[in-house]
Formats: sequence, structure tokens, C-alpha cells
Amino acid sequence: MTISSARSLFSIPRDVCYLNAAYMGPHPRVVTEACEAGLRRRATPWQISTANFFDDVELLRSLFARLLGANTDNIAIVPAASYGIACAAKNISVKPKQKILLLADQFPANYYAWARLADDNDAELCVVDTPSDLDWTAAVMESIATHKDDIAVAALPNHHWSNGAPLDLDVICDALHGIGARITLDISQTLGACPFDLEATRPDFLVSAGYKWLFCPYGISFLYVADEHFDGVPIEEAWANRTGSDDFARLIDYSDDYQHGARRFDVGERAKFETIPGAIAAIRQVLDWGVKQIATELDTRNEALADLFGEYGFSIPVRERRGPHFQGLKIPHEVQDSLVGEFAARKIFASLRGSSLRIAPHLYNDDEDMQTLRTALDHLFGKAA
Repeated sequence: MTISSARSLFSIPRDVCYLNAAYMGPHPRVVTEACEAGLRRRATPWQISTANFFDDVELLRSLFARLLGANTDNIAIVPAASYGIACAAKNISVKPKQKILLLADQFPANYYAWARLADDNDAELCVVDTPSDLDWTAAVMESIATHKDDIAVAALPNHHWSNGAPLDLDVICDALHGIGARITLDISQTLGACPFDLEATRPDFLVSAGYKWLFCPYGISFLYVADEHFDGVPIEEAWANRTGSDDFARLIDYSDDYQHGARRFDVGERAKFETIPGAIAAIRQVLDWGVKQIATELDTRNEALADLFGEYGFSIPVRERRGPHFQGLKIPHEVQDSLVGEFAARKIFASLRGSSLRIAPHLYNDDEDMQTLRTALDHLFGKAA
């Protein structure tokens, strides 16, 4: 089987056209099977050993590190991107009147922690307005040039969550390093679908939700922590994150020392016997496909979708202003009220985000999906035979 014909690896009914990976990635069959095996094991706790609390977690940590291009010690297992961002905000200091750089209409998981940090320290949120041409890179660079040393931290994505508009983080992060700003990145809408250069960006902290382009079970996400923050303060004091925690007979011999690296930031009950096996299977599947190969295939699919929607008068951002894996389209006025109902009736799943129709295909989409979509658009615009 080629990577371009992966539909049979998913449990997607033939009459469903799912174009919503940016919302939630469906589980490949291997992920479902791994989670079912985990549930069966959890049903027999007498078969769960001390090692089971640690071994799978470490395997998942190493697989994600490989995907990101990081060292295993730099990865923490967290339950949500917001949890990882909270860890970052707890370990980044800002002074009164300093600025925290954000994008307008940024996903709330990467907003609320920074709003609180600003509030608690009499700092200011510096929100970059949405550029009319969606050139976020130029807009952010202008803001950096304007505020310079006043910027304490930048909290940015790689692609805007609502429409896929990209940021050139290599350029932006280089400028931020030049002024000594801290950097926290949320690449939940990038990792697994597009290559990402960790070495070029060198963030202090980086998060990715697992349930979108990584196909992980909901409730499993990942946090990257740069070496210099290894002595940071976690937001909870989980027992399993301390040295000696693998000796259950001596757990009350309390330790002041954490396990090495980013492990101190792991969430409590990280072992998650029911879902960690599914996350392992999911990351292995993404690694097996290869992110570069996934990106190439998704770029081809998105170009075809842009061409198709363009035929019906949808406003399509120019290629360099839309993500290679998902995109936001402006809906023609005459079908704004009827599009959602028509798509629902034909089991076409996409997202409305603001004024955009967000289209996010993956490897399970095929020519039959394209025909389903064309039939629906013909009907919407009165072109049906």
C-alpha cells in the first residue's frame, strides 16, 4: 500500500467525507486496537507491574522526541497543550510594563495563561493584528522591530489555527533571540503534517496537542523543554516524577530530586494504561509514513481542493498565505446560510472558524471524496443535473 491510498487503515465509512483533521484526527485502526488492548490490561490490574508505570511512558517520550528531532530528556508527557503552556508561563518571568507577544485571534489554549501572567505582573499583552494579506511573518517582524527589548516572551503558533496561514518561525525566532526574548511555540496544527525545524527555532518551550495531526487519543499531548529550564518548577508535584519512584516499597522515603530533564513536568497519572499504548501506535504510524511524505501528499490534496472551491467562487488565499495541509476559504455570500446544512446532509465534515470554512484533508481522503464534495457544491450553486 502506498502512502497516498491509506483510507483502508482507518474506520471511516465510505459515505463519510472527513475534511476536518485540524479539528480532530480519526484514529487509525492500529490506534484503536492498541487502546482496546490497554483497556483489557487495565481490567486485570494484578497483571500490571511496577515497570508498566514507566516503560510505555518512556517509549512514547522517545518516539515523540524522534518525531520532533529532540532528545528524549527534553520531552514531557502532558494532558493538553494548555497544560504545557501553563508550565511555560510558570517558568518565564516578565517585569512590569514588559510585553508578551501574541497573534490576534490566537487559539485560547495559547492565550489565557499569558493573559494571567501579564495580569499578575503588570505586564502587557502585545497582540499582532490580523494582516489583510495574511502575511503574519511580516506583521510579527514589524511588531518585534517596534517593541524590541520590551518583549519578554513571544507565544506563537506555526500556522494560525483558524485558516492555516503560516508563520516563518525560523525568521521570527531568529529575531526574537536577537532581542533576548523567551519563546513558547504551540505547533499543534503543524507537527505530524509539516516538517518542523527545532534547531532553527530553538524555543524555550514547545507544545503540541496529540489528538489532531498526530492521531493520539484525546488527553495525551507533549511538551518540549529546553535544557536551561530543566531546573524549573512544575505545576504539580507528581510522585512518579521523583527519583526512586520505581521502588514502590519505598515511596514514603520522600525525595527532593526529580527524574532527569523535562520529566519533572510530566502530568500525574501519566502511565494512562488505557491510552498510552494508542499514542505509541499513533506516533509510530506517523513516523512510518514520514512527515515529509505526509506533507507532500497533503499539499497535493489541498491544491486540488483549492482549485475545486475556486471554481465555485470561494475566495482562496494565495498559495504562500495558506498552509500546505489545511486552509481557510471565504464562503460566497449566496451560500453562507445553506452550506452547513448541505454538507451535513451529505456527511461532509469541515469546520467553520470565524468567517472561514476550514478544510483539512489527510491521507484517507480520495477521489470519491472529491466527487462527493463536487456533487454537494453543484447542488448548493444550482448546477446539479
